[in-house]
Amino acid sequence: MEKKSLLEHQEYSEEKFTKRIIFKKGDSTVFILNFMPGQSLPAHKHPGTEVYLLVLNGNGTFTIDGVDTEVTERDIIHTSAEEELAFKNTGNEPVSLYVMLNKIPDERYAQNI
Repeated sequence: MEKKSLLEHQEYSEEKFTKRIIFKKGDSTVFILNFMPGQSLPAHKHPGTEVYLLVLNGNGTFTIDGVDTEVTERDIIHTSAEEELAFKNTGNEPVSLYVMLNKIPDERYAQNI
């Protein structure tokens, strides 16, 4: 068993969004994406894996296959491997997203940035 604190992974940067790995086990990884107001995650796909996202705090907009969806604290989003996903913090407060990839498509997705 491992126990970790989400608060320790909620690190924000004025320069760009941050990604902090919580767990990396086998083909799965769990991490937090942290965004200051106006920061965004570029559109991308996750070939070979399902993506689950939980909005921990704040609000923003997901764009999935070109369709915008407004989200706020405690909303949960799922995207499949072939859906193109982007996110923007459109609010005035920081946003943290709890993300789980059930299979790591390649090592780029399991690194802190």
